[in-house]
Amino acid sequence: MQLTDRQQWLSILTQQKEEINHYAQNLKAKKYDIVRAPEIGMAMVKGKTAGEGQVFNLGEVTVTRCVVRIEGGTMGFGYVVGRNQDQALLIALADAYLQGADQAMWQKTLLEPLNTSLQKRLKAQENKVQTTKVDFFTMVRGED
Repeated sequence: MQLTDRQQWLSILTQQKEEINHYAQNLKAKKYDIVRAPEIGMAMVKGKTAGEGQVFNLGEVTVTRCVVRIEGGTMGFGYVVGRNQDQALLIALADAYLQGADQAMWQKTLLEPLNTSLQKRLKAQENKVQTTKVDFFTMVRGED
């Protein structure tokens, strides 16, 4: 499945929810309207047996969502797992700006640094997991 640009940037923004706080001042600098104030709710998480089997309800998770409108009428949506209302607002603002006329500027100053940081974090996590990797193999016994 090919992800659209918006799916990619929303993925980056939600995975870098702590790091986006460094950009709060820039994101909140321009005038914006809150269409739906940050609110906390629940969402059902679904799973699949062995990642490919029958779908089942795994459980519920707390989610915070927010909707904003920036000048020009572009709306941004922010969803974040957990109870952080400010992060949901920042993600919604980033989503709106990334859809707007200054998209290239926001991609360069916000999205690229966040993506670089995310890739470094994922690589470090992968390296840490690799150190605990165990290769199992089967030995053929010499019995006839």
